Amino acid sequence: MNKKMMSVRMAGTVGLAMTLSGCAIMSASGPSTRSVMAERSQSVDAAQIKLIDVTDGVTRDMIANTHHDSFVDDLGEGRPIGSVIGQGDVLDIAIWEAPPATLFGSSGSDVRLGSTSSGSLARGSSLPEQMVDSDGQITIPFIGRVQAAGRTPQAIAKAITSRLAGLAHQPQAIVRLSRNAAANVTVVGDVANSSRVPLTSRGERVLDVLATAGGVKQPVGKMTVQITRGPKVTSLPLETVIRDPRQNVRLEPDDVMTLLYQPYSFTALGAIGKNDELPFEATGLTLAQALGRISGLQDSRADVKGVFIFRFEDPNAVDPALREGARLTPDGRMPVIYRINMKDPSSFFIAQSFPIRNKDVLYVSNAPLADIQKFTSVIFSTFLPVATTATAFR
Repeated sequence: MNKKMMSVRMAGTVGLAMTLSGCAIMSASGPSTRSVMAERSQSVDAAQIKLIDVTDGVTRDMIANTHHDSFVDDLGEGRPIGSVIGQGDVLDIAIWEAPPATLFGSSGSDVRLGSTSSGSLARGSSLPEQMVDSDGQITIPFIGRVQAAGRTPQAIAKAITSRLAGLAHQPQAIVRLSRNAAANVTVVGDVANSSRVPLTSRGERVLDVLATAGGVKQPVGKMTVQITRGPKVTSLPLETVIRDPRQNVRLEPDDVMTLLYQPYSFTALGAIGKNDELPFEATGLTLAQALGRISGLQDSRADVKGVFIFRFEDPNAVDPALREGARLTPDGRMPVIYRINMKDPSSFFIAQSFPIRNKDVLYVSNAPLADIQKFTSVIFSTFLPVATTATAFR
């Protein structure tokens, strides 16, 4: 009898030790709803975290106050090539003077001007093609170097005429762009042919250059057009450029146009069907669509009141009352946790409008009962072998 009691006690002791061990190693898949709600008192990069319950009003304000890129606003309409001359451009220059021609009278062709004086002839001289040098200048006989880069052909002609005054008899100059050797746009990314596309006086626009590069290799609805002009970078969905003719702006020399396939992504974690980083299109993604792409919430684990979106938010998209006095991150962003209660039927309408942003983290916490069930399963998996052992000693 004593031997049986000792065996049972030993089994119980081992079971208790294993239970405590099981409690120690049992881990959660992430913070609970209560833990996330408590984060409003914490900070990230010295900026206080704001926790906002998502409502229809919050969603409407966010959409209304969020800045949207616009080619026409950020880059301007642009000017056709040839309106301003640049380095490397080749110019065709003709100089005329009225009779009696004194400077250019011995060369060129005779052209009759007017009909009042049958003996009056104008002399014209077509100069060899002039390439604008690295200093932005060209060389004209008798007057020397003339600044050309940064000027229109008309302004260059006026400068030549002004410099010839007193040397030629009533000089006139005609300047036109012969060859564009410097004005090109670089097209890269998911296009049929990455290339450098020369710009002409026609004034090539975004879609013209894209067509020259052979178009895109992926569906239009999933593509983003990014234009880099000097230090400025702006992007729009290709679908928007096609739909809105105002966004089909003229490109300028040295622009870099990059076609990107699904350039944005969000990360999904927690009690959901699929933990992963998922790309999405530049046309945007709503919370409802995001939940669909991750196969929804796990029925056995998810806390429907604990659906959170972690985001470094643009302060202008937040209620001014929350924004006032808030500390921002070094890059001017506000750490915000948005919470949506999926137990409320109206939240399904809100989720159809709430936008998911690039680099968002979508997290669904475990339901409290799920953690209890996990603990219970540890207890049963621990005590069942112990009980079996104790029975064997009887």
